[in-house]
Amino acid sequence: MAVVQFPGRTAWARSFRTPLREFLRTETGGAAFLLAATLLALVWANVAASSYDTVWGTGVSVRVGGWSVSQDLRQWVDNGLMTLFFLVVGLEARREFDMGELRDRRRLALPLAAGIGGMVVPVAIYLAVNAGHPSAQGWGTAMSTDTAFALGMLALVGRRFPARLRAYLLTLTVVDDVVALGVIATVYSTDISLLPLLAAIGIFGLVLLVRAAGVRYGPVYALLGVTAWVALYFSGVEPIVVGLAIGLLTYAYPAARRDLERATEEFRLFREQPTPELARSAQTGVVSAISPNERLQLLYHRWTSYVIVPIFALANAGIVIDGDFLARAYRSPITLGILFGYLAGKPIGIVGFSWLVTWVSRGRLRPPVGWVAVAGGGTIAGIGFTVALLVSTLAFTGEQLQEAKLGILSAALGASIVTWVVGGVVRLLPRRRRRRALLGTAESVVDLAAPVDPDRDHLRGPEDAHITVVEYGDFECRYCGQAEHLIRKLLAEHGDVRYVWRHLPLADVHPHAQLAAEAAEAAAVQGAFWEMHDLLIEHQEALRMPDLVRYAAELGLDVERFRDDLRRHVGAVRVAEDVDSADLSGVSGTPTFFVNGRRHHGAYDSATLSAAVVAAGRRAGAKRS
Repeated sequence: MAVVQFPGRTAWARSFRTPLREFLRTETGGAAFLLAATLLALVWANVAASSYDTVWGTGVSVRVGGWSVSQDLRQWVDNGLMTLFFLVVGLEARREFDMGELRDRRRLALPLAAGIGGMVVPVAIYLAVNAGHPSAQGWGTAMSTDTAFALGMLALVGRRFPARLRAYLLTLTVVDDVVALGVIATVYSTDISLLPLLAAIGIFGLVLLVRAAGVRYGPVYALLGVTAWVALYFSGVEPIVVGLAIGLLTYAYPAARRDLERATEEFRLFREQPTPELARSAQTGVVSAISPNERLQLLYHRWTSYVIVPIFALANAGIVIDGDFLARAYRSPITLGILFGYLAGKPIGIVGFSWLVTWVSRGRLRPPVGWVAVAGGGTIAGIGFTVALLVSTLAFTGEQLQEAKLGILSAALGASIVTWVVGGVVRLLPRRRRRRALLGTAESVVDLAAPVDPDRDHLRGPEDAHITVVEYGDFECRYCGQAEHLIRKLLAEHGDVRYVWRHLPLADVHPHAQLAAEAAEAAAVQGAFWEMHDLLIEHQEALRMPDLVRYAAELGLDVERFRDDLRRHVGAVRVAEDVDSADLSGVSGTPTFFVNGRRHHGAYDSATLSAAVVAAGRRAGAKRS
């Protein structure tokens, strides 16, 4: 059988490129640019040290009337451009809280504890190594993981680890970034001026009022953000906190069906009368259906990952390396404290605190992956690049700054090697133990609001199967028709799968979908749901009343009863129940799939959907064993 692949969706369906997948993909891709910029900085600093320092030490001033902000180029990068980086961090933290793993508030304790543990233990190690030295005040250098670099290197050296480890690592590093920025804003901000600080707080209050008023005009928030940045700059508090704060205030939510219906209606008006006014209205309607969080991530994330963070690395990673410097630095408590803090402290903190929460909760809260995978996440979290460099520039100067940078770079290299070794050891485990060690037994977050009920739902496949695939579909949706071939192939290839069809007729774009759904239910009354389902899917272009009656006759149904049930809309209540459950599950388009209660995001091709089923089967198998 040929593999069926298609990228299509109805006008309603959310993009297959989900926010989390896009975030992880961009972070991983950005790591290559970050690595290249780091190597370039090292080459530049060692080939032409004077020009490196001269370029980044160039003074740049911005003056508006009698007000001016003057910094060197490196400082503009560190606390100017990096504000956008922390805006994206705040956006992703908010997205995780609203739509990601942390939407189940009971699960907040685990990544929060793991993130804090992954900071507290490295800091403790750094302080122990630097006890009695003035360099102890630089403890903040050893606390934060570089999300982009860690995810990128995990994709390179940790391919044996499950994909869900990346999502778990992202969740706890978001916690670690938020805490790290709080440390920067409080511990490493000096000479605080009260009046500008109060002004900044007042501007944030104004942001809250504007948001509460429902204002969605981006330039308003941009102006308030820039003003707050300037106020914090003059207050002595690191102004990059502005980006994080605004990101955390920006809601994330799935596209609502009513907003999508409104957008479609506005586009129809434009299609009938293509005037500039209606074009603007249609564009506004489409944009407003997407959450502000997703719009801002789309606007800024690629810029921060591919441009801003690499520029930051280029400006800060350059150190002159020679034999004498290495001999001194690797005896320095600064270098050793950072190195041991990251290489030992991160895995100990992350694994130890994750285990502690699991033990205290008696197993109710546990990582979404196995303990060996958690260990791999802990070792790769020893890459503490971006925020570590940022803190080092605030905590140290001169020779000490160079020692700190060497410790950060050495830890990144060491963490990558250790993670690769852990992955190699995993490969030596017996298959059953390896599966459990990598996948664990934790329950996934369930996205399906209405659990599958064999006494109510329409099922195909073994009723007691360990894997359940639910599709919300529309008989007039051509993408649902294409997906049917994939479902047949899936059921043929995987014996331990049951398939459930639920109705989501999109009547505003498919005028015959509602009647077709009721026809399927009318056939179900006579015990022929799946036979009618198959005919409707095969003849999506012919779903009028005479067509439906003809199909009933072909199936040998009681035609008079079937026709009467359709006229009285007997199946409408059942269809409405499915639509309500779709709304509660955040479904806005067709086809939408759920695998063991978890929403399937990704292309609806044979390989991708089959991979999701296999992954669900492995998790179920690990839990049973």
